[in-house]
Amino acid sequence: MVEVFGKKATRYGFGEALVELGQKNEKVFALGADTASSVMVHLFQEKFPERFINVGVAEQNLLGMAAGLAVGGWIPFAVTYGVFATGRPWEQIRTTICYSNLNVKIGGSHAGVMVGPDGATHQALEEIAIMRCLPRMTVLVPCDVIETHKATLAAAALFGPVYIRFGREPVPVITRDDTPFEIGKARVMREGKDVAILACGTMVYESLMAADLLEKKGISARVVNVHTVKPIDEDAIVSAAKDCGAIVTAEEHQIFGGFGSAVAEVLVKRFPVPVEMVAVQDTFGESGNPMDLMKAFHLKDVDIVAAAERVLRRKK
Repeated sequence: MVEVFGKKATRYGFGEALVELGQKNEKVFALGADTASSVMVHLFQEKFPERFINVGVAEQNLLGMAAGLAVGGWIPFAVTYGVFATGRPWEQIRTTICYSNLNVKIGGSHAGVMVGPDGATHQALEEIAIMRCLPRMTVLVPCDVIETHKATLAAAALFGPVYIRFGREPVPVITRDDTPFEIGKARVMREGKDVAILACGTMVYESLMAADLLEKKGISARVVNVHTVKPIDEDAIVSAAKDCGAIVTAEEHQIFGGFGSAVAEVLVKRFPVPVEMVAVQDTFGESGNPMDLMKAFHLKDVDIVAAAERVLRRKK
């Protein structure tokens, strides 16, 4: 059975960690784009108003100003909805921040279809792909509020560009304060030998639920929380492939170019095995209840179970 310690949106983990960072380091700075309260940056703004700038709905300025602050020795966190934090200012992120290896942290909130009623325009389903393709960019996709807190602290301690993906909707808390977290190191959440389910973000919980369902069918599933999509933990992926012989990837993101593609890139060069991917199938999101959308886009535990059964047939 999956052990759950309540529910809370991952955006709170980011906002609370940012306040903690501000208390510890006077060089931490935050920038928002008229979404401060939605993405929990208002917590930092209230504590440290002299270290916060609201640039308005001007995301290219948001990242450009963050770059300037980094040049000046600050540790800027530029935060807004993920689709706007990465899409509109992508050229600024690429050329001004990554090319120059500036110490800018980008917080992308309201990711995935679980934004719900906000609809397709606000549902970030492509940004893992467009962030991980950039040289020098680290991409973090934590699974719950506690892990998001740890990821934010770790991002501040790492020099260079970092993208942190988190969400609006309350999700199950499946880690504890003492659960290890290290950038670049995946964590096995459940052991198994027949198939390995590799997941990031909200899909880690769905994968654990799927493993419970598979156990009832006599199938032993390993679940691996790959919270760092870049640099990805190649050894953990290869170990899962060698031990289980079949892989399922799960992400709340487009099937092309995202987490599943990153896993496949590792396997194709180091240890090819059958792979099935649970993801959004090359379509835009839509408005609706978050849980209804997860079902509609086939991102639930039962969809992971079906993928596991498909990959096991290919394995045999």
